[in-house]
Amino acid sequence: MRLLAQGDAEALLTFELANRAWFERHVEAREPGFYSPGGVARHIAQYLQGHASGAWHPCVLLDENGRIVGRANLKGIDRAEGSAEVGYRIARDQTGKGLATFALRNLVGLARTVWQLKELRAEITHANGGSAAVLRKCGFVHARDLPNLAVVDGAQVDGALYLLDLAPA
Repeated sequence: MRLLAQGDAEALLTFELANRAWFERHVEAREPGFYSPGGVARHIAQYLQGHASGAWHPCVLLDENGRIVGRANLKGIDRAEGSAEVGYRIARDQTGKGLATFALRNLVGLARTVWQLKELRAEITHANGGSAAVLRKCGFVHARDLPNLAVVDGAQVDGALYLLDLAPA
C-alpha cells in the first residue's frame, strides 16, 4: 500500500471502470464525469491537495504486477479532534483475499503513527456485510444506525457508524 500519485491516473481509471458496477452495488455512485481521464486526474489532484493540507491520506493497493487492486483512505482528518473516517474499496476479483483487512490495518497504523489520531470512524450500508466483518475484525464497534445513509442502485439505504478507539490501553 502506498500514497496515491498523480501518475496513477490511467491505472486508477482502469480500476474504477472495471469495478464500477461492483462498487455501485455497495456504495453511492460517483458522478459520471469522474469516469474520464480528466475526471480521474482532477480527483487525484483534489485528494493530493487534501493530503498536503492534512485532511486526507489517500492510498492505493497494488498487486505483484503493479496493477491497482484497491484503494484505502483516511479522510476528513481532524487533528484538533483527533479523528478521521476510513474508506476502502477492493477490486471484485480480489475480494476474499484479505486485502480489505490489510488495507484497514494499514490505515489504523497511519492514523496512530503519522497522524496521532484518537478515533477512527467508518460508515457503511447495512447491505455491506463484508465491510462490517472487516471493521469488526480490525476492532471497530457498531456505534449506531444511520438512517438514509446513501443512495445505492437508485434506492435510499440505511447504514451504520462504526468506531475504533485508538487511545492507548
